[in-house]
Amino acid sequence: MSSFKDLRIVDNFYQTSAFYPMPTILVGTRSESGQTNLGSYSLCFPYYIAGKDYYAMILECRNSSNTAQNILRGSKVSLNFIPDDGKFFREAVRLGFPGDTTEEKMKDCLFTLEAGQCGGERPLVVREAFQVFECTWDSSLEDASLDRAGNLEGYEPPYRNFNGITSKFGAHFILKIDKILMKERYWNAIVNGVKAKDFPDVPVDYGYRDSTNFWYSPFKKPRPEKIQAKEGNVQSVIYAAGRIDPEVKFTDAACAKLVKIPRVFLKAALTQMVKIAKEEGISLIDEEALERINDKRRKEKK
Repeated sequence: MSSFKDLRIVDNFYQTSAFYPMPTILVGTRSESGQTNLGSYSLCFPYYIAGKDYYAMILECRNSSNTAQNILRGSKVSLNFIPDDGKFFREAVRLGFPGDTTEEKMKDCLFTLEAGQCGGERPLVVREAFQVFECTWDSSLEDASLDRAGNLEGYEPPYRNFNGITSKFGAHFILKIDKILMKERYWNAIVNGVKAKDFPDVPVDYGYRDSTNFWYSPFKKPRPEKIQAKEGNVQSVIYAAGRIDPEVKFTDAACAKLVKIPRVFLKAALTQMVKIAKEEGISLIDEEALERINDKRRKEKK
């Protein structure tokens, strides 16, 4: 006998039929008058994370919302990640209430707005945020540029599958990340090494809501758990390294230092090392050269 009960799946299942942990994000867009509009969202997640010429997030929202209509008109977006603070979350709940115009909701907004770093006509960013993604909607995907603002009572088909107007009342937006802005304290942590004390106070929106309340969890200090890495065989690393490029070779000692790289990432790591070696005029990667190359890889990551 199963230890679970079957729960009916209904519209907005992540809120009505589940407990689903999500981020709390204020999405900034520009209204027709040029004023920054803040809307509260949790359905915003990484989308393109590797292997393409850009990185992207996906935002899911009502297509009649101020946010969706502004994106359809203007494409520029700021994703503002707010820290755990009761008054901030209370304001996020207020900003998420549907029906208010930009002028109405932003009149007495608790948050402070400032210019981002991309320049041009973009929504302002939230100063109180611990990080901000400045983004541009990629309307070229699935011909979504054909979708137009203005239908506030719902859109008729045909619908897009994953970008633009996706249903009568829904929309998905693939947002190219132009810049990631980070407050200095957390920038230093990521660049120099993160410890438990360095994490920002991140609220977790639990998805579930009833007719009265939104529910969220306050921040608790994260707990580290060591990665149980499986070391690869030195001979397998030597074999893979010898097949990357005939002009750049690895010594056995250098290969021995790479055994902790997971097998699925080994080829990509070796390829990047060879690319840097060629840029540096290195034809033999020994232990000393490997250290130089890894230093450059770390700097590029920053």
